Amino acid sequence: MKVRNAKISDAEVLARNNLLLAAESENMLLDPKTVLKGVKALLSDRHKGFYIIAEEKGKIVGQLMITFEWSDWRNCTIWWLQSVYVEATSRNKGIFRALLKEVKKRTTKAIVMDLRLYVHKSNKKAMAAYKGTGFSQKPYLIYGTKTDLS
Repeated sequence: MKVRNAKISDAEVLARNNLLLAAESENMLLDPKTVLKGVKALLSDRHKGFYIIAEEKGKIVGQLMITFEWSDWRNCTIWWLQSVYVEATSRNKGIFRALLKEVKKRTTKAIVMDLRLYVHKSNKKAMAAYKGTGFSQKPYLIYGTKTDLS
């Protein structure tokens, strides 16, 4: 297995995986054109974040996206893991662990003091996978509101 940064040429596969992820984890159907534009926007602007992918025999079998948050309380960057997806036929083979290992390796160089993620409250499989790799539930709830652009 090879773990590497995603490139713009990976955008269509990443977008397809994000559509599968949304349907599987939240029973949500997303607009494919919007998702592809979003993936390309991130891949074209390192200030937004980056994707790390796992490949086997030249095929993308897993992915995760990192986005950034600045914490004034901690004077450090927090990385958020998002769009975590492992192809169904490739699950339980250590792919998420390999992706996470690469992320953790990069946190030292980037001076990242915390890794965070959110998971849909009904996604028990993902919760178990995250707990199995050292994540624990934090005492925060996520709130949101629509903006004028929504």
